[in-house]
Amino acid sequence: MRELSWPEVSARRLLRQGLADPVKDASPADLASAMAGVHAQVLSAGEHSLALRLDGATRTDVQQALWQDGGLVKTYGPRGTVHLLATRDLPMWVGALSTIPAAHNVMPDGVRLTPGQTEEVVEALRRVLTGAVLTMDELSEAVVAETGPWAGDKVMPAFQDMWPRWRQAVAHAAHRGALCFGPNRGRKVTFTAPPAFEPAPGRGALAAAYLHAYGPATPQQFARWLGTPVGWASQAFGELELEEVAYEGGRAWVLAGDTSAPAAPAQGVRLLPYFDAYTIAGQPRELLFPGRAFERALNRGQAGNYPLVLLDGVVGGVWHQKRSGKKIAVTVETLQPLSPAHRDELDEQVTRLGEIMEGTPALTVGQVTVGPQA
Repeated sequence: MRELSWPEVSARRLLRQGLADPVKDASPADLASAMAGVHAQVLSAGEHSLALRLDGATRTDVQQALWQDGGLVKTYGPRGTVHLLATRDLPMWVGALSTIPAAHNVMPDGVRLTPGQTEEVVEALRRVLTGAVLTMDELSEAVVAETGPWAGDKVMPAFQDMWPRWRQAVAHAAHRGALCFGPNRGRKVTFTAPPAFEPAPGRGALAAAYLHAYGPATPQQFARWLGTPVGWASQAFGELELEEVAYEGGRAWVLAGDTSAPAAPAQGVRLLPYFDAYTIAGQPRELLFPGRAFERALNRGQAGNYPLVLLDGVVGGVWHQKRSGKKIAVTVETLQPLSPAHRDELDEQVTRLGEIMEGTPALTVGQVTVGPQA
């Protein structure tokens, strides 16, 4: 049995995601595929995640791929969270996500949608969004007109307000291929229909994409990343030709024959934004967040809530940026003293951050006092 060490796995994951060296002659969609999706609950962080991995790219390049060229789509992905996905991968994503068993609906009786009502809302969304770009208010009016007053009952507590009942089905509709985000209209979020496509059998294909990016892994780790029952994840693994490997005292799986790893361990400094895919999907988490990083850089065990300093492939600190016009004040807190080489590379990364975000950065090395992103 092939044995893979953490340094080998870390190096190969970084290489495959463009974090060892930025990828040349690739598009934002290429990297979104390689990363198995880009978290974009904070859209600027998703833009940063992608541009960081592309040689010379800026957030404008990502925005163009999203809103003009059509190579990317903003929609609900793993765990029902907002992601940037390669448009060409939508048949796989919808084919997989639409087969995940529905999670327990925590809404009380009289509030939650019935299965029949959920189906009505999904099909209504599909109809009203085809060829249209609507704000949430406009979409709500259209859905209620298509279904009935029950869909518009404001029964969902949300952010010191009450949302209409139909909004329980938004992420589900995206997973069915009926809905995605459109470009903001001022400060208002909009929704539209994704480009026309036919869903493909996607469960095994998505597991393969995950294993290529983040393997070796177990079905339990895949289930946690995707937000799905372990049984479903095990069935997805069962659709693939896999190879078992020994990995840091346990057993895990890779795609058959995919056991190669770079000869040299990961090196260098990277500034990863909120919710970067590398730190959310990478397991085992205690190796990615060693020592003090496990307490300082995680939010009660949850990854992604802090922008992270990656030192030689593992988390070695947190950072924060505050923008005022073109000026970007960058504070970096490291959990260990930096070598002269790391300090020089940190300066380079801050300069690169300014290029990506199209601003003028100024670095301070010191304590980050800003709490985690919700």
